[in-house]
Amino acid sequence: MTNKKIVVQGTQVIVFKQRANDFISLTDIARFKNAESPADIVKNWMRTRDTIEFLGLWEKVNNTNFKLVEFDGFKNEAGSNSFVLSPLKWIEKTGAVGIISKSGRYGGGTFAHKDIAFEFASWISPEFKLYLIKEFQRLKEEENERLTLGWDTKRLLTKINYRIHTDAIKAHIIPARISKRQVNIIFANEADVLNVALFGMTAKEWRDKNPKLEGNIRDYSDVTQLVCLANLETLNAEFIRQKLSQSDRLIKLNEIAIIQMRSLAENNSVKKLK
Repeated sequence: MTNKKIVVQGTQVIVFKQRANDFISLTDIARFKNAESPADIVKNWMRTRDTIEFLGLWEKVNNTNFKLVEFDGFKNEAGSNSFVLSPLKWIEKTGAVGIISKSGRYGGGTFAHKDIAFEFASWISPEFKLYLIKEFQRLKEEENERLTLGWDTKRLLTKINYRIHTDAIKAHIIPARISKRQVNIIFANEADVLNVALFGMTAKEWRDKNPKLEGNIRDYSDVTQLVCLANLETLNAEFIRQKLSQSDRLIKLNEIAIIQMRSLAENNSVKKLK
């Protein structure tokens, strides 16, 4: 769970992802209105009947474990002068999941699903809400661009040493005058040498274990594995030229894969590609 930060009208707002959902700091948003007592601003918002009804509706739509009896109690009390409701009490009593209360000096406070956070921002200031949405969308666009770049990088890494590998196979393994089908079988067989050395299974074994997934084992590899795979392709090409047997090459490649994966896991340059 990595925190991201956006700046909205001079106010820094934390955003993080939990279970594929984006949560935004209500505490940070509240600082736009009162930097000294943001928690009080959140509580004041939560004590209104409109807010309780909105939060209850959101939970009914998104949370099958939402406690309706407790919610009705809060809704009946909402708006009265004596009614006070904290985020933590709301969560504990109703089993709400749209709001999260985190402790800690750094990164603590009240967070809410983006739907709820935008509603709170509108209560704080319609102008602030518009800028919040704009900055949040910019953050999502940047994340999508990084994901796209990561995917392109993965595809590039799977091809980077492919020609070296196939040329070695053509020159030293494929006999003359065989059919294209036989050539493809040999290529697939050699690709599986790399698959077993790195992933511990052949392409077919992976497909049998993952019948619902499209593509192949390499499409679901992380950047570290693909960097290692590119290295193994070059090494296997050299081992083929040295006329090592397939079994000997597999043992060597597996040993090298273990060493390289340990090293790459700690390589900061590779981590930047993820």
